[in-house]
Amino acid sequence: MAGSSVSVDLSQAMATAPVAAGDWLVVAPSLITMLGGALCLMLRKNTDLQPKLGIAFLGALVLASLTLLVRVLDHGVITMVMGSWLPPFGIAFTVDALGATLSFIGSIVAFCGGLFGAASVDSTGRRYGFYPFLLLLMTGVCGAFLTGDVFNLYVWFEVLLISSYGLLVLGNDRIQLDGAVKYGVLNLVGTNLFLIATGLLYGIFGTLNMADISLKVAALDNPASGTLATVAALYFLAFAMKAAAFPVNFWLPASYHTPNVVVSAVFAGLLTKVGVYALIRVFVLILPASRDHLADLIALVAIVTLITGAIGALAQSEVRRLLGYVVIAGIGSMLAGVAVGSTLAISGAIFYAVHSIVVMTALYMAAGVMHMLGGSYDLRKLGGLYRKNVAFAGVFLVLGFAVSGLPPFSGFWPKIMLVDAAFRDDELRFGTALGAAILVSGFLTTLAMGRVWIFAFWRGGPEGTPDGQTADAVEVEAPQLSGGAVWLPLGILTALVVYFGLQPEWMIELATQGASGVDQPFGYQRSVFGEQG
Repeated sequence: MAGSSVSVDLSQAMATAPVAAGDWLVVAPSLITMLGGALCLMLRKNTDLQPKLGIAFLGALVLASLTLLVRVLDHGVITMVMGSWLPPFGIAFTVDALGATLSFIGSIVAFCGGLFGAASVDSTGRRYGFYPFLLLLMTGVCGAFLTGDVFNLYVWFEVLLISSYGLLVLGNDRIQLDGAVKYGVLNLVGTNLFLIATGLLYGIFGTLNMADISLKVAALDNPASGTLATVAALYFLAFAMKAAAFPVNFWLPASYHTPNVVVSAVFAGLLTKVGVYALIRVFVLILPASRDHLADLIALVAIVTLITGAIGALAQSEVRRLLGYVVIAGIGSMLAGVAVGSTLAISGAIFYAVHSIVVMTALYMAAGVMHMLGGSYDLRKLGGLYRKNVAFAGVFLVLGFAVSGLPPFSGFWPKIMLVDAAFRDDELRFGTALGAAILVSGFLTTLAMGRVWIFAFWRGGPEGTPDGQTADAVEVEAPQLSGGAVWLPLGILTALVVYFGLQPEWMIELATQGASGVDQPFGYQRSVFGEQG
């Protein structure tokens, strides 16, 4: 009735208290990258300005992500609800140690990619959107790591996928379009499965807030019911596609070798890890009983992914294709942590994800430098790179040791944690086989990376030339890589690989805190709902 007033109690529907100034850091990564991407897009015709703007915004992203991580470690889980609407009415950004850690490491990788792109992306690539696409890719990546809502996670997946399509076809070569089709089809299928599962989840619980669902699942008499098992199976298939797990992994080695090498580097470092992150978030935080039900299946998928990835790497002569299979083998290690499901195993999976983000990005960048020095990505056409640049030969050897899980570098510690967790698990049917597969995959990866180093660096010249003599370099159409834009990002990432290997305590503590946050989500729930949660 006009003129009447109705008293409405908003205490259960809206957050009426003002947001603490420090909590605005929750949305800072997404705001910085969206603003930077829009500005770079508007100024895309100024190709000389593009790297400066892009790198500046990516540097700001690193600072914002670091500050957010520090605040989470100091104050615990942080939640900000959009429009002040509390769950289940509104969308929440909820940041714990897991999300903040991956956002920070991802921002470092993106910053290094922006630096490397200043040398490897020509003026045409800049004009057609390398830096806007890279910044918008990071909008999706950071949003996925920081959101506390399942549908919002789907939206951020869409953002990063759309921008990744743009990066993949940048250059418009026929091989890039072919790779983009394979990449796009499988990811579209995975996205549709993700959306279907999310719709079913909403139909069951009437909410998509992660903390809210975890509370409601815990209150069920049968949290491993057939309906929830179906939802969990759909989520597993969708995220396995995005993470490039066997048998839906063929799109990765068919597409990651086609774009500019810096695009391959960023993709290898970040995109599959978002899929693994989603698996951890859904199966450990939201549907732990369903994870228990599917543990043996996840373990089998992990075993086959580990072995096929490593064998695939051994069979390749094209360096970027070889590295694509190494990415797949690493996904198997992370799936092993999800299969075991203990705090130690999830900690190992998180540490391995951080290690893989850094080392795979660095290895693809190193492949770009190999192309600069030798004129090819084909091992049969490479040789004598040790003599051309001794320091770079040492850097590649360090990265090869690290990705193989050899001490004293970053890959050693998470593999130890995962193998230990797998051998300790008496309930998992394939626990022993899973631990053995991690070790066998590491051995085969060592052979594959050793083969690259011997052929490309140690022998004197390409195939068909006398050993000890370096053949004339092949003419290269791509722009030559030189200066700090190449060596600085590669140096930063290699330094992190060494640091995480020699001083692993900090990363182990972060990974353990992140695993505890999803395995025992009381702090996560309390951040969203207050003490009543």
